[in-house]
Amino acid sequence: MNSFSSDVKKELSQINNLSKKELVKAELMGYILTGISDNFTTQSEYNINRFAKLLTNAKIDDFSISISGKNYTIKTKHKIEIDKSVKDIKDQEEERAVVRGAFMGAGTISKPNRKYHLEIVFNNEENAMFIKEIIDKQNITSKIINREKKYVLYIEDGEMISEFLAFIGANKSVLNFENERVLKNVRNNVNRLVNCETANLSKIVTSSVKQIEDIKYIKSKKKFNNLSEKEQEIANLRIKNPNMSLQNLGKMLNPPISKSGVKHRLEGIQNFAEELRNK
Repeated sequence: MNSFSSDVKKELSQINNLSKKELVKAELMGYILTGISDNFTTQSEYNINRFAKLLTNAKIDDFSISISGKNYTIKTKHKIEIDKSVKDIKDQEEERAVVRGAFMGAGTISKPNRKYHLEIVFNNEENAMFIKEIIDKQNITSKIINREKKYVLYIEDGEMISEFLAFIGANKSVLNFENERVLKNVRNNVNRLVNCETANLSKIVTSSVKQIEDIKYIKSKKKFNNLSEKEQEIANLRIKNPNMSLQNLGKMLNPPISKSGVKHRLEGIQNFAEELRNK
């Protein structure tokens, strides 16, 4: 499990609502809806403790906890059945608890500085659809796909993931997620600007090389004086400043001229060079 998923589940495991019987039942059923029946394995000690507390508060005490490597496992002597009444929940706090339990039981979320992706894996489509219908009411957009005989509810929009985390009570994680989103957007914008500047510089260099070739060709034919004074002036500037943009070349003239004015003079030079080549 990646560290961000672990941090979210650690925060959720510390929500203090275990004194409320209906919320305990709803959250436990959320775990069970993902396909957990008589055992639950996780790499999060906070998650295993949360599940144990839910079982205890639900008067299910015939369980044992074992550790193997990084994995914590709870086993119960009897299968825990889904209480069908959970599908009739209308209270929003209970709906939050069910969705929270489902995420704790079989949910993961990618690090927000990477591709946005949150998912919960279910054993059957009906249970996946039940959770989807709850978050649909919160205008949180999600999709369900079939993957290796499992049904995966997933969200790939950053804003929707933030709203999902807020809905299930991971408020600190929302702040961390949003901070990473801001940093990611800044990095992407900087990269776009750098790429744009690189592309612009490449265009300037390509155009400049052609312009300088034309000017040198005209000089080699002893025809430089055939250019107008304004064209000669911009030609000499271009030779001395091969990497400068048209706009900045224009600013160096006295009086300064616009980018289009510089472009017009250079086009005149280009046309004259082409005429010489075609003779």
